[in-house]
Amino acid sequence: MESPFKADIVKGKVALITGGGSGIGFEISKQFGKHGASIAIMGRRKSVLDSAVSTLQSLGIKAVGFEGDVRKQEEAKRVVESTFKHFGRLDILVNAAAGNFLVSAEDLSPNGFRTVMDIDSVGTFTMCHEALKYLKKGGPGRSSSGGGSILNISATLHYTSAWYQIHVSAAKAAVDGITRNLALEWGTDYDIRVNGIAPGPIGDTPGMSKLAPDEINNKAREYMPLYKLGEKWDIAMAALYLVSDAGKYVNGTTLIVDGGLWLSRPRHLPKEAINQLSRVMEKRSRDKPVGVPTSKL
Repeated sequence: MESPFKADIVKGKVALITGGGSGIGFEISKQFGKHGASIAIMGRRKSVLDSAVSTLQSLGIKAVGFEGDVRKQEEAKRVVESTFKHFGRLDILVNAAAGNFLVSAEDLSPNGFRTVMDIDSVGTFTMCHEALKYLKKGGPGRSSSGGGSILNISATLHYTSAWYQIHVSAAKAAVDGITRNLALEWGTDYDIRVNGIAPGPIGDTPGMSKLAPDEINNKAREYMPLYKLGEKWDIAMAALYLVSDAGKYVNGTTLIVDGGLWLSRPRHLPKEAINQLSRVMEKRSRDKPVGVPTSKL
């Protein structure tokens, strides 16, 4: 699809994207690059990193990949420093690395719970912590006129509750808390904007193939407000808005991009039945004598 943004909306900026070698993270990497940014990708699998970087470079995008695990502070520090050494600056950090799997709460081990918390929430904070000195106003490679931007990829699971995803719900609730608190502290002290995106079900991603079989997807679409799955492009466009000057006054917000799914519930009655019931109630209201209590009718 054609982008609604100018091709140079993030020109000259350097973005470090964890989990940027596949899925939503890679689409963000690609769209940031196509709109002028230089891209550093962090991931644990060298083959995925090499393939992603090769693809980005084939599109004329300045890109480099660094192996690293967001759960390990020394590796997070090394990747952030390597990004700065390679490009001479760091303007945007996107925390897209995540872990997920379906499991009932009673069958989830504390170690499994901790693993997802470590990747999603602890990993997000660790990357933010290590990137701070490069993103803050007046930091290395930056002028004193302004700070950089952080974008945390979250979810909507914890807004209500979600079957078989207690670990992810807890982790993403923590990510949203990190987003708001850093937006308050670092926005005030260092002019760094910190925002998030909560994607809904996005087609053609590892998460959808692993977490939602086709038969579940088809059933869910019956009550999705926009009656369709989202695309990785939708999340990347939201990301571009939030990290660019178009979103320069947005701070501490987690933008829900799910077509309204988190608001929806299955219909308990078909629309035709509701219309019929509504007409009956309207007729009763018209026919009720003035001044006579409803209990007397």
